[in-house]
Amino acid sequence: MFLYSLTLQRATGIVQTIHGNFAGSKQQEIIVARGKLLELIKLDPNTGKLYTVLTHEIFGVIRSLMAFRLTGGSKDFIVIGTDSGRIVIMEYNASKNAFERVHQETFGKSGCRRIVPGQYLAIDPKGRAVMISAVEKQKLVYILNRDAQARLTISSPLEAHKSNTFSYHIVGVDVGFENPMYACLEIDYEDADQDPTGEAAQNTQQMLTYYELDLGLNHVVRKYSEPLEEHGNFLIAVPGGNDGPSGLLICSENYVTYKNLGDQPDIRMPIPRRRNDLDDPERGMIFVCSATHKTKSMFFFLAQTEQGDIFKITLETDEDMVTEIRMKYFDTVPVSTSMNVLKTGFLFVSAEFGNHFLYQIAHLGDDDDEPEFSSAMPLEEGDTFFFAPRALKNLVEVDQQESLSPIMNCKIADLANEDTPQLYVACGRGPRSSLRVLRHGLEVSEMAVSELPGNPNAVWTVKKKSDDEFDAYIIVSFINATLVLSIGETVEEVTDSGFLGTTPTLSSSLIGDDALLQIYPGGIRHIRADKRVNEWKTPGKKNIVKCAVNQRQVVIALTGGELVYFEMDPTGQLNEYTERKDMSADVKCMSLASVPAGEQRARFLAVGLDDNTVRIISLDQSDCLQPLSMQALPAPAESLCIVEMGGSEGEAGEKPVTGGLFLNIGLQNGVLLRMVLDSVTGDLSDTRTRYLGSRPVKLFRIKMQGSEAVLAMSSRSWLSYWYQSRFHLTPLSYETLEYASGFASEQCPEGIVAISTNTLRILALEKLGAVFNQVSTPLKYTPRKFAIHTESNNLIIIETDHNAYTDTTKAQRKQAMAEEMVEAAGEEERELAAEMAEAFLNEDLPESVFGAPKAGAGMWASQIRLLNPIQGETLDTVQLEQNEAAFSLCVCKFANKGDDVFVLVGTAKDLTLSPRTCSGGFIHTYQLTNEGTKLEFLHKTPIDDVPAAICPFQGRILIGVGRLLRIYDMGKKKLLRKCENKHIPNFIVNINSIGNRIVVSDVQESLHFVRYKRQENQMVIFSDDSHPRFVTASAILDHDTVAVGDKFGNFSVVRLPTNTNDEVDEDPTGTKALWDRGLLNGASQKADSIASFHVGDTILSLEKATLIPGGSESLVYTTLSGAVGIMVPFTSHEDHDFFQHLEMHMRSEFPPICGRDHLSYRSYFFPLKNVIDGDLCEQFNSMEASKQRSVSEELDRNPSEVSKKLEDIRTRFAF
Repeated sequence: MFLYSLTLQRATGIVQTIHGNFAGSKQQEIIVARGKLLELIKLDPNTGKLYTVLTHEIFGVIRSLMAFRLTGGSKDFIVIGTDSGRIVIMEYNASKNAFERVHQETFGKSGCRRIVPGQYLAIDPKGRAVMISAVEKQKLVYILNRDAQARLTISSPLEAHKSNTFSYHIVGVDVGFENPMYACLEIDYEDADQDPTGEAAQNTQQMLTYYELDLGLNHVVRKYSEPLEEHGNFLIAVPGGNDGPSGLLICSENYVTYKNLGDQPDIRMPIPRRRNDLDDPERGMIFVCSATHKTKSMFFFLAQTEQGDIFKITLETDEDMVTEIRMKYFDTVPVSTSMNVLKTGFLFVSAEFGNHFLYQIAHLGDDDDEPEFSSAMPLEEGDTFFFAPRALKNLVEVDQQESLSPIMNCKIADLANEDTPQLYVACGRGPRSSLRVLRHGLEVSEMAVSELPGNPNAVWTVKKKSDDEFDAYIIVSFINATLVLSIGETVEEVTDSGFLGTTPTLSSSLIGDDALLQIYPGGIRHIRADKRVNEWKTPGKKNIVKCAVNQRQVVIALTGGELVYFEMDPTGQLNEYTERKDMSADVKCMSLASVPAGEQRARFLAVGLDDNTVRIISLDQSDCLQPLSMQALPAPAESLCIVEMGGSEGEAGEKPVTGGLFLNIGLQNGVLLRMVLDSVTGDLSDTRTRYLGSRPVKLFRIKMQGSEAVLAMSSRSWLSYWYQSRFHLTPLSYETLEYASGFASEQCPEGIVAISTNTLRILALEKLGAVFNQVSTPLKYTPRKFAIHTESNNLIIIETDHNAYTDTTKAQRKQAMAEEMVEAAGEEERELAAEMAEAFLNEDLPESVFGAPKAGAGMWASQIRLLNPIQGETLDTVQLEQNEAAFSLCVCKFANKGDDVFVLVGTAKDLTLSPRTCSGGFIHTYQLTNEGTKLEFLHKTPIDDVPAAICPFQGRILIGVGRLLRIYDMGKKKLLRKCENKHIPNFIVNINSIGNRIVVSDVQESLHFVRYKRQENQMVIFSDDSHPRFVTASAILDHDTVAVGDKFGNFSVVRLPTNTNDEVDEDPTGTKALWDRGLLNGASQKADSIASFHVGDTILSLEKATLIPGGSESLVYTTLSGAVGIMVPFTSHEDHDFFQHLEMHMRSEFPPICGRDHLSYRSYFFPLKNVIDGDLCEQFNSMEASKQRSVSEELDRNPSEVSKKLEDIRTRFAF
């Protein structure tokens, strides 16, 4: 068995972000690291929208990321620390839209190891040196400089190692142009290691150490070290030199401290707490991330606590000494992994979980009535300041980037009856979690919908002048009339445009610089800018049936297949070409390309005829109207469209790249063909086909992000466009449309105006490149699992949060705190205190923004929800008691209960996670009533361990209780235990069944194959796996084969050998000792691993499913960081052979940019076996043309055939 791995939706969780001028222009970009992806995001300052410019897969783990620029430079470079044992410096090349490696220096082994640097990076603020550090012992400093050609140079590494030392964080201290200095939070564990009593470990203090790089001696010294009072978690460098006092802010538990070398006294300040917080009061508070903003005159820091509150920190200075730290509550946003303040006044917050946000900083919070806290205010030791959280005041949300991270569970089904299955994804954490319905398609935002007086059959938009930015008229054609609407503040009908209103229109457009053209069945109407009208009438009884127009040329087809060609002369007059051309059959459709820049005319006309052919006809003056090439089609053509794609406009100062010409053909049977049209000879080659829908395909040329795209309309509408150096053909998530045209106005610079039945709609597409569009329903706690009730298409979801309160406990705590407030007040303040308590009880801060209160370890809140996913409405909820947590669920029918549908939920009481103990568990049994809209409680069955897996089995139920596998049946008062197996080693996390076989996943010992024997009522383990796998997800592929995902990011397929016998008997002598022993304390037969592959991300769900109607089955997996991928089997040996060779050549010709070896990355834990990496193969399209040619010659193909193979395998299974 050979598999091909493909990513459908790349990871959406963000590990780290940096910002800078990477393209070398004035505008700042953001670079985000998403595990193994690097992504460059641009911010459009006018609209405030974020859009991705480039995504690059690095086939490694990004551990640290920094931006730096050389002194006096205008462009930022990217330094990246990965698991490759190498430091890599990259730059972004805007003309090629690619990351380019400038330097790669090897210093250690690959992999994330304790003593190999790469975990931390620090940059000297003046861009002179970079320090890269390991978690333990090793630190290296590289000096960066320029050579005579102004290229970046890097020195050999200087060591600053110290053994027996852990590092927590390093940062470059801003010392102006003095010797570069780095500060590091360290702990020395030498004494603790030697001391068996453990006292030394208690007394070890964290140290703050300064390392100085002496540029004169070219060597690093430990300059200074001092012990810290509190345990710090990260450092913030304070601007120095001419910008500020230099030094450091050390963020530690409950305190933030300012330190500097020299005679500067330490300044310490507690971190403010929320007033009347429901959190455990003993819990410490830390800052989790920060952002620095510095201008010529001032600087400030934004630091975020683990509750999401942002504080603005400023320093008061007296000459060069810092006298106090000031802190002010700024706003509350979701807890983030990193924050970036851009020069244009935007704050980008990459959330730990859930969507990422872009805010505009509307106020700096200087003049509001929020209290300002200062380190100079007198406080008792251990006391702190209090503030009241509130809704956003200084920040305004501008945009959000949807993120699925973490996907806890996923099911694929067509519950909305749309032919194409949807992905139902439970994702997020705590109060910010959601259930999202993902549909393959682009999100369409409706700008306007208006009704028309009848059913129109076509629509166009025209500008008044060719260099206008926005359109002036919308022309709508009906069966017997034409309506002209002018676009202004509103859209209203006009009658003085010069268009003929009493006839249907075949085409209307702008021709030349400022003239309008209307083609109708009886002739052509040419309206000049001064409203003079030239008419051309059709000869005799003939009518115009089809036409094609561009900026300077017009071609019309008369009844009987006669072509008439007009071209514009320099005076703006349309002149008919002397001859006419008779085609052999009736003309069905025609298309002209746009006139290329700097040329007089487009060279080619494409004509589709009734005899199922398309002909390319020359319009060149030397051989005008002569046929050049012909293509036979499988069905009659409905419409044609010639577009230029694959070019780029070229930013300021760069020359634009011209793309190729493509002929798109929409057929009457719903198929779209795309062919390459040779721009010299007019030959057609390289045909790609896609089935779009049941109606004939109509094609329209529109503009998207400055380049041409094709809108194809069948029973669904599709957009074919060029984005990030590859073609995308994506459906629009919208109802059926009939006719469309591009639309540009102030509110909507790149829109589409379309008609559907009797309405006119103005639409905009914003998220190009997105694979799925999402409809989200918020949930209350973290969703753990969900199941589908197939009869009603409703979902049953279990949501469980650790360290959380249920609603009732929360209300009780609030009540108790309110009573305390009143009691603690003296006689005089009793009334005031009562008012405050009342206000406290009434205040309701949404937890999705402000976070849920942390209750402490061992506290659980949980609920069961019945949800209609299409409407997103909750039909029923069951709240569980405090500290009872739901972990497993299943929807089933029992053999002794007929057709009644039951929901079983396994819960654990008072669970502590490490070491795992609980005071017992329950199986709650509910019956689904009212056609699947109500949960009716039947009974609770007590059990003695955590039930982590439930699975229906032959009309009864399998439950994994801790490490015991049991079969239960339905009883009146509780579930009745029928059978048990005690031989699973640790803890059952997953159960699947097929026939009489049961596949049980253990938390760390991989799979166990169990056979149920009905006669003896026994479950016997007949085979298991010889590799330890920490299983997180499993799916049965067939009777002998199971796919497994583990928590270290490996995907494997395990298969039983053909000679496996599942008729194993218990030992007949009755001692059972031999059977219990087995082989290696396991079963006597072992399963084989037939495929393994390192995905690089924990897989949390695996399912065999068909993703497109008429497609083949694939194995769909989702991961913790929000990625969706598929594994597809090869159907032929030639295919596998081709891709194996392509992958081999890609590894050598286009190695991963961060220096990790591709083969060893994909074999991180188990050697790569029988899986081909589609993500690497698809990088073929982003290689340089010369490399593409050399690789494809090695494969005896040409580049277009290779990219066609890549596209075909994608579209056969997915999108």
